[in-house]
Amino acid sequence: MTLEAAGRAMSPRPWGRAGPASRLRRVMMPTMSERFEVQRTIPADAGTIFKVVCDPQGHVAIDASGMLQSATGEPAGAVGDTFVIHMDRESLGDLPMGKYDVTVTITGYDQDRFITWEVSGEGFPSIGHYYGYRLEPVADGTVVTSIYDWSNVGENWKVTGAWPIIPESALKATLGILERTVRAASETG
Repeated sequence: MTLEAAGRAMSPRPWGRAGPASRLRRVMMPTMSERFEVQRTIPADAGTIFKVVCDPQGHVAIDASGMLQSATGEPAGAVGDTFVIHMDRESLGDLPMGKYDVTVTITGYDQDRFITWEVSGEGFPSIGHYYGYRLEPVADGTVVTSIYDWSNVGENWKVTGAWPIIPESALKATLGILERTVRAASETG
């Protein structure tokens, strides 16, 4: 299934109103934040960590969701830079999208301190969610904050119940994998 087809499958009814189950779900579910921020102190300098989180291969190496399979492109160095991630949505078990590509576009960049990005695909523009990392040096390493924000996703997408796509636990696990990846790199090189 293409990203475009998945978007159609997830979009609300053509007349723009969610069905009764969606209305009921929205009433019964507690209000939750439309943003996750999770932190971990990693015993490494911010520059070493940033090299991983701005590199497309680093994204694949530390992904805890299982969706990121491989990447094409160069490490990001500025706002507007792009690279391609080859995805497999089957690891989430939520939509039968199979394998597809997304373009990562860097939307925020401050060397060794902050990076954010949005994703889009062929025939499927960014719909308002973004990811990122904030790095803050501390005495025993770097506090790394992983950010996932879907607050700007349109209501026509939110009513599908698919948000957040990535659970908070996957962000926490990714930070653990990031620490392991940085430690292994420092031990070998």
